[in-house]
Amino acid sequence: MNHHVLPPLGLALVTGLLLPWMLVRAVWAQQAPRLGLAVWILCGSLFAVATAMLPAQLVLPAHTSHRLIDMALTLEPPSTRRLLDATPREALAALAALAVLAVPGTGFVRELLRARRARRRHAELLRLVGRYDERLGVTVLRDPRPAVYCLPGRSRRVVVSTGALDVLGERELAAALAHERAHIGGRHHLLVAAAGAYASVFRRLPLARIGGRTVPLLLEMAADDRALRRCSSDALAAALYALATGHAPHKAFAAGGPSAAVRMRRILGPRRTGRPVLRGLFAVAAAASAILPLVALCCWTS
Repeated sequence: MNHHVLPPLGLALVTGLLLPWMLVRAVWAQQAPRLGLAVWILCGSLFAVATAMLPAQLVLPAHTSHRLIDMALTLEPPSTRRLLDATPREALAALAALAVLAVPGTGFVRELLRARRARRRHAELLRLVGRYDERLGVTVLRDPRPAVYCLPGRSRRVVVSTGALDVLGERELAAALAHERAHIGGRHHLLVAAAGAYASVFRRLPLARIGGRTVPLLLEMAADDRALRRCSSDALAAALYALATGHAPHKAFAAGGPSAAVRMRRILGPRRTGRPVLRGLFAVAAAASAILPLVALCCWTS
């Protein structure tokens, strides 16, 4: 077997198996949810690249596969002239890599289209039964159940039920709206689609299985942190409590929902001392160091 397959194999194991188990147990990921999301995105991207390199390394001869490792480590893409001068074996390796990348890519597009269709149908329904409130800048839906949610994407809007208007005070309503607008502004539906694509394509993989339920929670926490720039923690926690039993359509972000209790404890609980960003970066660096022996072995035997 071509020994140059070891670095991408090690990278796939670290990002697909090791780091997800570390992330789901890491306190720092919930303290700094945007950093946690960045690490999840990095894991997904590196896993896709590593798995795409595996068949390419098996097809390529040793001297060419070593150059592929060098390009990956130095982030230096091949020149146009080099691509035009590719041998049939190298072209086959490139096709194999692209075929592997097409699997999660197709799943991502499918998730986006499925979510867009669901949001479009709901937006059409809202145009019939909802009314636009210019003062709040939201669509008001007549429903006794308290709910505040948003539809991201092209049909972006924030929806508030009449039940929510009845139970939320002015401060609590402003906090809930700030939370939903954070989802829209951050384009969080793209990350949800990516996590859903991985969960459908790599069902048994810890990266997909754990990420499918962890990424949405971190997105809610990131939206909470963004909302806290404009409102108090008491107002946001009170809004979450009032909306905890609320309902939202499929593929929409809701201010309440099943994660409300966890997020309330996080918002109202004591802030942990220390530097979560530094702890997170140290944990990622420690996990990444697991593939250094494989890279050294690859270079030593080249």
